[in-house]
Amino acid sequence: MKSYVILISGRGSNMQSLIDAKLPGRCAAVISNRPEAAGLAWAAERGVPTVVVDHKAFPDRDAFDAALAAEIERHGPDLVLLAGFMRVLGRAFVERFEGRMLNIHPSLLPAFPGLHTHRSVLEAGIRIHGCTVHFVTASLDSGPVVVQAAVPVLQDDSESALAARVLAQEHIVYPQAARWFLEDRLSLVQGRVMLAGETSGNGTALRSPQG
Repeated sequence: MKSYVILISGRGSNMQSLIDAKLPGRCAAVISNRPEAAGLAWAAERGVPTVVVDHKAFPDRDAFDAALAAEIERHGPDLVLLAGFMRVLGRAFVERFEGRMLNIHPSLLPAFPGLHTHRSVLEAGIRIHGCTVHFVTASLDSGPVVVQAAVPVLQDDSESALAARVLAQEHIVYPQAARWFLEDRLSLVQGRVMLAGETSGNGTALRSPQG
């Protein structure tokens, strides 16, 4: 059976959606960079091993990245899932897990990378917003897109109302992307996302290396 680890920094609502989805694999651990992260208690109550690698305990980002990578490798996961993990990871870390690390971002990338996406969308007067699951690369929020979900921006939307509408879609598409990967349907080949059974523009079925 394949396994995965989830990285969190807070309450971990996307972590909860991933675990509740009963993915075709074992959650080997939930790892947080913050000992007070509320998601740790939620995971522990469900029998999922939890670990803290506190970034404040390390002198710099490289040292933290090395310790975090070693902890992940200790669990031997096939897939690493970032779920509200609020640390920028360095190039060496990202390259170590290239092709097997996914992230969920609350915008329709490449639009609105970084933080405060809902506020930025409202300020810009954008009418369509959403979320993106992507493979993680060394460039922030710039990895190859796996799947996206769109929601309308309503005229009387507040930042919190819009965020809630997007989050509901995150809880759908992130487990789906993880499921594709764990079922050997999703892969990253020379920087391009390949999904088994997907049809390209010329009608050709795209397949992952596993078939």
